[in-house]
Amino acid sequence: MTIRVLLADDQALLRGAFRLLIDAEEDMEVVGEAADGREAVELARATRPDVVLMDIRMPGTDGLGATAEICGDEALSGTRVLILTTFEIDEYVAQALRAGAGGFLGKGADPKELLAAVRTVAAGEALLSPAATRAVIDQFLAQPEPASAVSTSERLSVLTAREREVMSMAATGLTNEEIAERMFVSPFTVRTHVHRAMSKLDARDRAQLVAIAYQTGLVPPGRPN
Repeated sequence: MTIRVLLADDQALLRGAFRLLIDAEEDMEVVGEAADGREAVELARATRPDVVLMDIRMPGTDGLGATAEICGDEALSGTRVLILTTFEIDEYVAQALRAGAGGFLGKGADPKELLAAVRTVAAGEALLSPAATRAVIDQFLAQPEPASAVSTSERLSVLTAREREVMSMAATGLTNEEIAERMFVSPFTVRTHVHRAMSKLDARDRAQLVAIAYQTGLVPPGRPN
């Protein structure tokens, strides 16, 4: 399968560089370029990409607003958003994760990291930049919004003990393989638990599952691996 990518960045030179990089890969292709958030939403609806590579700071509708629209559109349920940001520790990134973004990556990442990030988000498997992601979650997502705060016992009651265990380890940044080693099971078994937890909690992807783990208090802020 070819991963179809939409580029959203107000800098034409960056979009051009990303296009060259992505189109050079056998399993990827760029299906459109947007200079602002509004155009990104319109192109996403027209092209139905697998991944939107989204800058946060753009004129008009910014990347945060565009992410919320794309992730809130049922017709785009198969589209994942990968946030690109100059500052990995950024409140806007946390808000984008709440809006449904699949992950984020600093603009200082090297080409291999960027390509790996696109593949990771397309697969819905994991958040990116684990250290930075944990810092963002600790600082922002660990503080539930008053209107949506839900106790652990209420929201997580639908999960089995095993699913909670896997969810808590995923929230600290561990990969399926690392979780499997700690639980003495196969990575496939871990993936099954992750997907069942996502389904039961109506989480769009692993990113939202991790956010729920912190928002409900299943994983306290600053918890080490």
